[in-house]
Amino acid sequence: MRGDAPAWAGLASRGRRPAALGSTLGLALCLSGCAGVLDPQGPIGLQQRTILLNATAVMLAIVVPVILATLAFAWWFRSRNARARYRPDWSYSGRIEFMVWSIPALVILFLGGMTWVATHDLDPARPLAAPRKPLAVEVVSLDWKWLFLYPEQGIATVNRLVVPAGTPLSFRLTSASVMNSFFVPQLGSQIYTMAGMETRLHLQADRPGTYRGLSAQFSGGGFSGMHFDVLAQEPAAFEAWVAGVRAGDGRLDRAGYEALAKPSQAEPPRTFASVAPNLFDQVLKTWMSRSAALLCAPPRQAADLRGDK
Repeated sequence: MRGDAPAWAGLASRGRRPAALGSTLGLALCLSGCAGVLDPQGPIGLQQRTILLNATAVMLAIVVPVILATLAFAWWFRSRNARARYRPDWSYSGRIEFMVWSIPALVILFLGGMTWVATHDLDPARPLAAPRKPLAVEVVSLDWKWLFLYPEQGIATVNRLVVPAGTPLSFRLTSASVMNSFFVPQLGSQIYTMAGMETRLHLQADRPGTYRGLSAQFSGGGFSGMHFDVLAQEPAAFEAWVAGVRAGDGRLDRAGYEALAKPSQAEPPRTFASVAPNLFDQVLKTWMSRSAALLCAPPRQAADLRGDK
């Protein structure tokens, strides 16, 4: 969260309104993401939906009998049932204790084992097995927009990710500002972006279509507009799109990147016909060098580097 956001500071002084804002944002994220998670369009999203449904079924195997037992106990021990035994001095039953604790313990062990295996199989950094060569995409989260770099094609886009359908996508992700979260619900695997750090993610869109991408981490005033579309196209259409971008205008050199990195809201999608070599690595090194300088500098100099007043 950006510490210099006056609007947030104003909300913080109004008691319950920050909590209401957080609840509203959480509900909006849930509603926008739930439909996508349950309608996967890629192998990762499909496996994650399977895990979700299996875990729900296992938990319902406990929840449903408990609800039925609660209703049955309430009905049987009602005041008008003369057949119900009244035992005011009863306090312990080993059989009941065994059932109460052993069955939930077995369910937790089963869920834990299932989750352990599945999460290792779905490690975001693990490449997908596919006959096609993966498409490399480098992602930089900015305030408040997404920058997508195509290192092999030498082009870049803002707030729009165009990919070939049926082709694995190999992402390298970082942040040029505060921590953020990259999430395409229908493709799966939300992952964080952090300044000076690189995370990896592998996804795939199985069929052509437009899939909504969003930021799942509140990051300040422009957070609500920090979303993008993933356009999955046939491979031939993707190659034609790349050729069209290369024939267009716009060069993302270091100076252009510095201008783009300045905070802005509701940034419209746009493309760059060429990109400075190794721009993603330069963004990483910039933050790593700055972090090293902050750690090694005296307190007063470190405050100047951070921009503290």
